[in-house]
Amino acid sequence: MSSLSENPADLDPADPTGEVGVRAEAYRNWGRWGEDDALGTLNFIDAAKRLEAARLVTEGLTVSLGQEFNEDGPQKGWKKRNNPVHTMTGTGLDAERNPGVHPHGIGGADDLIVMPLQCSTQWDGLGHIFDHGYAWNGRRAGDVVTTQGDQVTGIEHAAAVIVSRGVLLDLGRHLRSETGELEDGYAITTEDLQACIAAQGVSSAVGRGDILLVRTGQLARVRRKGWGDYAGGPAPGLSLTTAGWLHRSEIAAIATDTWGFEVRPNEFHDSFQPMHQVVIPNMGLTVGEMWDLEGIGKVCAERGRYDFLLSAQPLPITGAVGSPINPIALV
Repeated sequence: MSSLSENPADLDPADPTGEVGVRAEAYRNWGRWGEDDALGTLNFIDAAKRLEAARLVTEGLTVSLGQEFNEDGPQKGWKKRNNPVHTMTGTGLDAERNPGVHPHGIGGADDLIVMPLQCSTQWDGLGHIFDHGYAWNGRRAGDVVTTQGDQVTGIEHAAAVIVSRGVLLDLGRHLRSETGELEDGYAITTEDLQACIAAQGVSSAVGRGDILLVRTGQLARVRRKGWGDYAGGPAPGLSLTTAGWLHRSEIAAIATDTWGFEVRPNEFHDSFQPMHQVVIPNMGLTVGEMWDLEGIGKVCAERGRYDFLLSAQPLPITGAVGSPINPIALV
């Protein structure tokens, strides 16, 4: 076991339990905001941080960071995660063929959508991942999430919270200037994050209450080549060894342009999403995945400025452990 080394080469690939365990204990925020807390690191966003973020808007330009929600999305059915099914329940044809259904010629269309809440651009809620049967803040997992949903940390608690200063670290462009895309399986290190901040300049400084966005460029690649194994397959992402840096930075949330946030394959012989196990139930960090960071990446590169006002509220779905979103960056 590597203790708290931030060098991926020091990880013991045969000991995921030990490597996860030492970091879970070291970076655990249980009790930090009281025993009834339902927000975790989102507590770092306060009024002063939002005012700071609002002052970043100088052009009034908006950029959507959300992928489209449609049947051509990336999902392949793992854990019943299918792509959205959109159905029309009322159409213009209905209005034409049945003009007398409503008075004075009015007609309309209606539709519905059936989808997993984590099928496209989304937040992982604090009830999404457990560590040895414990959920965020040291609660028993079975007392938190039942068949009725997340009874304690449901995503609805964050519905009005996630508006803050967003910071883009474009690791794709920083580390692979020719392609702008990290290769699948590349483990982003603390050194990489710090070097990217230094290269991008002062607007990339990451601190308390910020929402960190990490662009790897994988989404750009799969859009050219097809979805392939984007959902659950190999991907660039954060190394487990960056957990300490995330904890010290006191960010409110983090999001990436990949399916799973952390590097895949994971850094151990036999493991599944070990970084999730550290940062969600122990650190209380809200994690976003499958964000479209291509547009904001270009805007930031053109302006030489990498921070902006970010609004990324989840839908207030009572008891949900995740939520689809359409994040908006304002510059």
